[in-house]
Amino acid sequence: MTVHDTTTPAAPAAEVPAVPDKPEGPISAAIIATGVGAAALGLFTTLAEASTTVKDWLQFSDPVGPLSGKTIMAVTVWLVSWAILHLSMRRTRYETGRAMTIALVLIAVGVLGTFPTFFQLFAPE
Repeated sequence: MTVHDTTTPAAPAAEVPAVPDKPEGPISAAIIATGVGAAALGLFTTLAEASTTVKDWLQFSDPVGPLSGKTIMAVTVWLVSWAILHLSMRRTRYETGRAMTIALVLIAVGVLGTFPTFFQLFAPE
């Protein structure tokens, strides 16, 4: 009596073509730019409280007051920083986790700068 091997050899696995990793630099640039824009809003808010010259300069619209300048300038800083970061990081493999950490710290700085208890510390007496 002979024993036959009933197992069939495994078929060769289909070769999956290697997909090149896309650089995460543009995504990281957008994430970091968001933090930069938030920090800019906090900075402009604090500067407007600390200096009447800055407050008057940021008053782009009389009915709105200096808030108009703060937001317009913060959006401008966000867009410019996004463009610069995108151009400098577009082909890099920058880790998005690190970018998120940087952005969260910058957002925290921006939120701190918009709290009245913080920016009133810089008000002239």
